[in-house]
Amino acid sequence: MKILIVSDTHRDHSNLKRVLEKETPDMLIHLGDAEGCEEEIARMAGCPLEIVSGNSDFFTELPREKELTLGKYRALITHGHYYFVTIGLGEIKSEAESRKFDIVMFGHTHRPLIDYGRHLITLNPGSLSYPRQEGHKPSYIRMETDDKGEAAFSLEYVQE
Repeated sequence: MKILIVSDTHRDHSNLKRVLEKETPDMLIHLGDAEGCEEEIARMAGCPLEIVSGNSDFFTELPREKELTLGKYRALITHGHYYFVTIGLGEIKSEAESRKFDIVMFGHTHRPLIDYGRHLITLNPGSLSYPRQEGHKPSYIRMETDDKGEAAFSLEYVQE
C-alpha cells in the first residue's frame, strides 16, 4: 500500500496535484492547514483521505487528531501546534509514547523530518506550498507497506 503524507498546503494545490498524478497513492494523509479545501483535496486525491485540522483551519469540523492503523502500526496524526512543535518535539513524542503509538505524524513547522526513535517513528512531511527548511524545496513523505504490514518511509521533494 502506498500512502502519501502531506501538510500545510494553505489553499495552494499546484504541487499537490503534481504529486498525486505522479504517485497515484492508495491513501492520502493531510496533516492540517488545508484552509477549508478538504473537499477539493478529497476529490483531487481519488483515494481515501485522512485529514486533521491545523491552526489555520478556522470554522472547521475536522478533528484535531486521529488514530489510524497503517499496516502493523498504530499512528497518531495531528497538526502539531497543540504540542508546541515549533519549540521542540519533546511534548509530541512523550504524548505519542505514553499512548503507545508506533508512529506520530505532524506538520505546522513546514520543515520535513523522518526520525527513527527506539519506540517511535516521528514524521513531518514539510510543506508542499510554503517550505521553510534550507533550500525551500516543497516536500512530502511516501510511506509504503508490504504484505506483512512493514513500512518504509522516504522523504520526497517536488522537482522543478
